[in-house]
Amino acid sequence: MRWLEHLVPPPLVALLIGLAMWGAEHFAAPWAAPRGLRIGVAAALAIAGLGFGAAGLLAFRRAGANMDPHRIDKGEALVTQGVYRYTRNPMYLGVALVLLGYAVYLIRPVDFIGPLAFLGYITRFQILPEERAMTRKFGARYEAYARATRRWL
Repeated sequence: MRWLEHLVPPPLVALLIGLAMWGAEHFAAPWAAPRGLRIGVAAALAIAGLGFGAAGLLAFRRAGANMDPHRIDKGEALVTQGVYRYTRNPMYLGVALVLLGYAVYLIRPVDFIGPLAFLGYITRFQILPEERAMTRKFGARYEAYARATRRWL
């Protein structure tokens, strides 16, 4: 299934999953949860996700790194500073946290499949190909970074 690698832009993957989560209301009843707690937890997760994403974008811009997920072979900088010291994929992690926050907000059991589906799809069809390209481009430097820094958290 290599033909799917880098085929669908990550923001579109997230949007499609979010729409599927929204549409799932016809298939499952929500859990009973206090509205204030649910909204607070959802907001905290979304804010954390936006923070990770923004920190990743800022670190990429500061380093002058390529941010096009379809042209990973064009990258000239290996970004290991800032939030990249803690996670190799802060932008994808940020999207996953926003989707998790949305699942908490919707509070239907089926909606929690959404963030997991995003993590699985992005790992297989975006991150693993990116890691292969980074290994080819930066060699031992990237391999050492990958050993020292978790893919997610």
